[in-house]
Amino acid sequence: FLKINLVLNLRHLCSCVSLFFFLNRTKDSMYHALTYATILEMQAMMTFDAQDMLNAGNTMKEAQATCQKFRKKSTVADSFNNLVHRQNLEHFTEEEIHAEICYAECLLQRAALTFLQDENMVSFIKGGIKVRNSYQTYRLLMILLIAFGVWKGHIRHPGVERKENTNSNYCSAYLCFFPQTLSMFPTRILRLLEFVGFSGSKAIVSYSFSSFALFYSTNLGTGKGNVEEAERLLKPYLARYPKGAIFLFFAGRIETIKGNIDTAVSRFEECCEAQQHWKQFHHMCYWELMWCFTYKRQWKMAYFYADLLSKENNWSKVTYIYMKAAYLSMFGRDDHRPFGDNEVELFRTVPSLKLKIAGKSLPTEKFAIRKSRRYLSSNPVPLPVPALEMMYIWNGYAVIGKCPDLTEGMLQTLTEAEAALERSPATELLADDQCLLKLLKGLCLKHLGKISEAEDYFTYIHLNERKIKYDHYLIPNALLELAVLYMDHGRREEGVKLLERAKQNYKNYSMETRTHFRIQAALHQAKSVSENGVHSGTSAVS
Repeated sequence: FLKINLVLNLRHLCSCVSLFFFLNRTKDSMYHALTYATILEMQAMMTFDAQDMLNAGNTMKEAQATCQKFRKKSTVADSFNNLVHRQNLEHFTEEEIHAEICYAECLLQRAALTFLQDENMVSFIKGGIKVRNSYQTYRLLMILLIAFGVWKGHIRHPGVERKENTNSNYCSAYLCFFPQTLSMFPTRILRLLEFVGFSGSKAIVSYSFSSFALFYSTNLGTGKGNVEEAERLLKPYLARYPKGAIFLFFAGRIETIKGNIDTAVSRFEECCEAQQHWKQFHHMCYWELMWCFTYKRQWKMAYFYADLLSKENNWSKVTYIYMKAAYLSMFGRDDHRPFGDNEVELFRTVPSLKLKIAGKSLPTEKFAIRKSRRYLSSNPVPLPVPALEMMYIWNGYAVIGKCPDLTEGMLQTLTEAEAALERSPATELLADDQCLLKLLKGLCLKHLGKISEAEDYFTYIHLNERKIKYDHYLIPNALLELAVLYMDHGRREEGVKLLERAKQNYKNYSMETRTHFRIQAALHQAKSVSENGVHSGTSAVS
């Protein structure tokens, strides 16, 4: 998803032209070369096909060579350092500045492919060096642009006047992304990154995020992207290309984050209708539509999109089949099961579909496989609300929290599931299921402003942690949610202590890295509030 930003910043290119058009220009245009390579990389990352990855890597390498032809004929560091000291922007043409940006993007995307293709340490170091070199280029560009007043519209050089803030916006977006992302990595990963010259410092830049914040922040961080900035960036492109699939997709994502689910559904459907050549792009829309209908508790429609993904997309058959089973389990007793599917049988097939990417299993797949094991016995213990549990993993409660009607409806479903659990025979998994329902109910209550009740639900979980048999991930996540609740209501020190406890005292649980991302994001928020001396009234880590 990060790669789509490139298209938003290349004013030279239309969003809906054939790949053949790009291919014809890849040897003499850095924009066409990079965009063509980006499209192939996006395809590789959605198919995870080895040949697609190889093609994308080779094409990106060729794009880097094309960008090199337009760069200033000297080392980047020397050129920029000299320019900063001399304060003479005229040494760089506008084209050379663009070439530096495109070259840095090539490095970043080649690094991503390196990480995916091979998991050995040599590849990790090579990829890390590419990322570091890319970051250094963006940092030096930003220094240069700020030094000469380009930032925030103070343009003094005729060569960049026509482009307004395109260069500075693009550089600032990446400079935001690097330190923010690195600061959220688990300690063991940071040690490896420091080996190639990175630091996990949460320092420096606090400029506007670009559209990638719509995915990064909402799924892994504090639950809030900078929607206003994303809308501002998107508006002129959507006006110019109202049928541009990429722009319609981003528009749908913005509406989702704002809680305008019906409008989001319309945007994603428009996106699917806008082009028929690249089916993988439809799959991105199907994924979003699946969650939109989950938020609306329209289980049959959510099932429909999970089924489409399971049949057409290769990213994670485990996740798609698990979600199909999860939605079927949410059907009423008398509801018709499409295609004759049965949730128990689907859950039982999940472990056999496990996929490894770059030698590693996807965390979401590990989670789904572990949850599905309940159904392997002759007398399975049903999962209480598997679709709503996975919704938490993907930060969906931050979305419905903006819409009281959706939150009230979800709370009702959870209350009904709690009553059904009480009526069922007790099993060894009773405490796990009770704590899960209390976590999810606590989130709904928090967003509905019932703070005392939400606090009681979160507190219940960590007070009963010894009773939990398998779902140990609930404990640090309950501490996380309680900490955020405290910080949202002026109890910053208590919140920070709980975050540190969640971070330090719990290891080797499901989706640990994702939880660590959220903990680090909350700690970063707490630090920002402390430094600014103001209280942030809203947060959505959940």
